[in-house]
Amino acid sequence: MHRVTSVIVPPVLSFDVSIPLMVFNSVPHYDVRICTALPGPTPTVGGPDIVVPDGLDAVEGADTVIAVGSGGEQAPAEVLDALRKAAAAGTRIASLCTGAFVLAQAGLLDGLRATTHWGLAGDLATRFPSVDVQPDLLFVEDGGIFTSAGAAAAIDLCLHLVRTDYGAAVANTAARLAVVPPVRPGGQSQFIQTPLPP
Repeated sequence: MHRVTSVIVPPVLSFDVSIPLMVFNSVPHYDVRICTALPGPTPTVGGPDIVVPDGLDAVEGADTVIAVGSGGEQAPAEVLDALRKAAAAGTRIASLCTGAFVLAQAGLLDGLRATTHWGLAGDLATRFPSVDVQPDLLFVEDGGIFTSAGAAAAIDLCLHLVRTDYGAAVANTAARLAVVPPVRPGGQSQFIQTPLPP
């Protein structure tokens, strides 16, 4: 079993928390956990609290660690330390949406290409000039670290990781259960301004 651990960093959208659970739990090859610096009731943005059962010890021994949330705010030092240790141990590291800010705070994106939600990409680039921010892409892989834009792009990244681990047929099953396209390449633009016809 491939263990995926999502590190939840408030403020977080409940939708973002649910994405890895939905995608990875839809096929029988993953053990998915969610953790946070302070286990228990965790506030979400514009929604009810969620109960996060595990502390950061769940990061140890994970095959993939995904940073979720923060809204661009400063993550707790113990979260950053756990991510650095996981990366140093060779764990695959990823982020969904504003989780890229958490990876940048940990120094894991220095000198690498990365993305986040288009509305916050400028802030990421300004605050972390050592990160080569790609504001137009759905998801990016560089140096073994994966970052994605928000919402549907986070689903695309998770499906890409399933495809990488277990092939297209397994990823297609996960996509079918989620009722989303099986493949949207990471290089696809996340935001296209199209004028409305009169």
